[in-house]
Amino acid sequence: MDGVIYHGNKILPGVAEFIQWLHDENKEYLFLTNNSGYTPRELNQKLARMGLDVPEEHFYTSALATAAFLKEQAPGCSVFAIGEAGLLNALYDAGITMNDVNPDYVVVGEGRSYSLDTLTKATNLVMAGAKLIGANSDVSGPIENGIAPACRALIAPIEMATGKQAYFCGKPNPLMMRTGLRMLNCHSAEAVMVGDRMDTDVISGMESGMSTVLVLSGVSTRETLKTYAFRPSIVLNGVGDIPALAAKNKK
Repeated sequence: MDGVIYHGNKILPGVAEFIQWLHDENKEYLFLTNNSGYTPRELNQKLARMGLDVPEEHFYTSALATAAFLKEQAPGCSVFAIGEAGLLNALYDAGITMNDVNPDYVVVGEGRSYSLDTLTKATNLVMAGAKLIGANSDVSGPIENGIAPACRALIAPIEMATGKQAYFCGKPNPLMMRTGLRMLNCHSAEAVMVGDRMDTDVISGMESGMSTVLVLSGVSTRETLKTYAFRPSIVLNGVGDIPALAAKNKK
C-alpha cells in the first residue's frame, strides 16, 4: 500500500477517487500488502484518518500469509518473532506460541524494535536449529521523506551470520497470491494486480496469470522498468488514472 495508496501518512493524488470508483462500480478488491507491521484493523483506521472508508476484510498482509503458512506447515509450533503488532497478532491468532529459548522458527517482519541484542539472539537460535522465516522479501519501502529498510534488509544480517537462507511468505510468493484470489472468489484471468514494485507486485501478478498495472507513485520508475526481463501490462502514473482508463476501454 505504501507507494500505491499513501506515502507514510500522506494520501497520494487520485486515491480517493479510485476508491470511490471501486465502490461505485461494485468491484471486488483486496489490498495485498507486504507490510507486516499493521493489522487489518490498523490499516482500516489509518485509511479512515485519511478520509477513506475501506473495511477490514479488504486487507491481507504478509503477516497473515506468514501465520497461515506456519499453521499449515507446523500446527502449534513456537516462534521467536521480531516485528510489530500486525505480525505478533497474526501469529497468536493462528495458535502459534512465542518461545525465546528453543523455538521451531525465527520469524522476522518490519519493526522499530530491532537492536544488536535482538539480532544476536535470533542468530544464535537459528544456529541452534530454528528455521528462518521472513514475512516478505522487500528490501526497502517508500516513506514521506525517502525510503526505509524493509524486511529483506533487516533479516539479511541473520542470514549472513548463520549462512542460512530465509523463506519469505509475502509477495511474490504464489501462496499469498492464491490466497488473495480465493478471498476474492475469482480466477486469475478475471483479476488485475496493481502495484508500485516490479520485483514483487508485477512479477507476482504475471506469474499468477493476472494482468498487471505498474504505478509510478512508489518504488519502481520508468528507468528501473528497463532493467527487468518482464513487463507490466500497463504503466500508469498512479491509481487515480485507472477509472478514466477503464471508462475509455468500455467504449
